Amino acid sequence: MRKIRFSKTPELLVECAKAMALALFVTVPLFLIGRQTLGESVIAMLYLGVVGWSAGRWGQLPGMCAAIASTLTFNFFFIPPFFTFAVGQLEGWLVLSIFLGVSVLVVGRFREPLARARISERDAKLMYQVSAALAGLRTRQAVLYALARNLQEIFYAALVEVVMETETGSIPAVVKLPTDEFVSGPPDRIVPIEAVPGLIGEIHIWRGNGWLPPEDSRLLQDLAALGATALERARAVEMESHAGRLAAENR
Repeated sequence: MRKIRFSKTPELLVECAKAMALALFVTVPLFLIGRQTLGESVIAMLYLGVVGWSAGRWGQLPGMCAAIASTLTFNFFFIPPFFTFAVGQLEGWLVLSIFLGVSVLVVGRFREPLARARISERDAKLMYQVSAALAGLRTRQAVLYALARNLQEIFYAALVEVVMETETGSIPAVVKLPTDEFVSGPPDRIVPIEAVPGLIGEIHIWRGNGWLPPEDSRLLQDLAALGATALERARAVEMESHAGRLAAENR
């Protein structure tokens, strides 16, 4: 199964380049209209619009790239002495300092909403991946295996163990992936699998070199709920199949 990966370094570089190019592009009409016509305050506000739009469209790092590019172009074209990065008067230093400070604040305002949106998008993709893998499985053993395999792939875990309690109270059914892996020490995460009757199993995850959300995170709880639903569905299918075999034998 294809693993979902979240490394976006090349995309971030492209987005940073786009944000900086946008700041340079906006400079052209501002320069043609002229500093005397617009005034420094209007030019600064227009550059702040570029910074805010870049942060909202591409994220915090591209927003900072836009802020840096806007500060440099603002200084080069609109702060005397012109066409140089030198600043000749105290007023120019104050204007640039205030502009850069406000730009950083604008970008920071987007940090938390963007982080929440990206986490929600990531969690939705993971939930879809696991839900699709568990759909249509007709035995609980198959559900245990699919759940362990997907969790091991998602979190790049050294070891994942899914335990299911049996109706007779005998030895629980256990699936471990990788099957030949041995990890000493307790698991880094223990997530209960609960259904209507109560606790029906547990998920044990040893982190290894992967990433793991907190034990009480919504993502782990929802993944365990998907496993519980699939196990109960498979249990009903097994019982129906068993009842059908008994009926056929009694004919």
